[in-house]
Amino acid sequence: MPKSQGALVRKLLVLALVGLVAQLVDGSLGMAYGLTSSTLLLVAGVAPAAASASVHLAEIGTTLAAGVAHWRFGNVDWRVVTRIALPGAIGAFVGATLLSSISTESAAPWMAGILFTLGAYLLVRFARPLRTDRIGGRLRGRFLGPLGLVAGFVDATGGGGWGPVATPALLVSGRLEPRKVIGSVDTAEFVVAGAASVGFLIGLGTEGFLLPTVAALLIGGLIAAPLAAWLVRIVPAQLLGAAVGGVIVLTNARTLIRSAELDGPVRPTLYALLAAGWLAALVLAVRALRRTRRARALAAEAASASPGTPAGATDAAPADASAADLAISGTRHPR
Repeated sequence: MPKSQGALVRKLLVLALVGLVAQLVDGSLGMAYGLTSSTLLLVAGVAPAAASASVHLAEIGTTLAAGVAHWRFGNVDWRVVTRIALPGAIGAFVGATLLSSISTESAAPWMAGILFTLGAYLLVRFARPLRTDRIGGRLRGRFLGPLGLVAGFVDATGGGGWGPVATPALLVSGRLEPRKVIGSVDTAEFVVAGAASVGFLIGLGTEGFLLPTVAALLIGGLIAAPLAAWLVRIVPAQLLGAAVGGVIVLTNARTLIRSAELDGPVRPTLYALLAAGWLAALVLAVRALRRTRRARALAAEAASASPGTPAGATDAAPADASAADLAISGTRHPR
């Protein structure tokens, strides 16, 4: 095999691995496919606009599969989907058009800044539990519309961000049970990914899509889908979210530090501070996970020990605790 063909095969295998890792993360957290894959593509030297365009085109396939699965398992609130998908599509189209018009030199720090911010947000989000005491009520369109618009714009300009922006906001609102939050956001993302792809097509043309990259990401993502369902039962999503957030922060910090031309002792000092923050987030995530499990065990014991507990109530307590754990971790409903 000629050297050029061998190099191409190795590159495609690496990209397939990128898609696999990104889908493992997304399948375990219910978010971060775009963040993970875009970050790794930028590290591999892919231009920002091409990276975001390729990721979103691959996401059309992965989000379609995820949406169908969520629909089959009853995890989709179609009222939420219809009210968040269209504004999200508009935001994604505008964001894709904007990113397409920016030069690679200007887009790299912009995209790295967005990814860095979202990575830091993941660190904070998974280092502490979310409130889950307000389940019920109805999400209003005046909340869902702006949320979809912002999440779609961030998703297209940053190469990812739909899940990290939309999912926590809906979980914190407490108006929708966690599994339906994840299912509805994933289902709506199909429309968002399609709108972003159209925006990139108009702005970059067909040459803006790296089709071998898209195919490799898609294949890796489809292979990882069943593995992610297994991983979510083995690795606590609370820890995985904090770990992935730290990787995204440190990786994109390198681009930002280079763009700012920081040299001398400043660079290692910044890296040390970021690493210390990552470690602190992991420690807090472990503590939050332990508190959640302890609360779940106490609730189950109280339900089983109560003399007036009606039939079936013993099983209901773990189910409620599982829902609370799901909201805290941000993981998908097991399927």
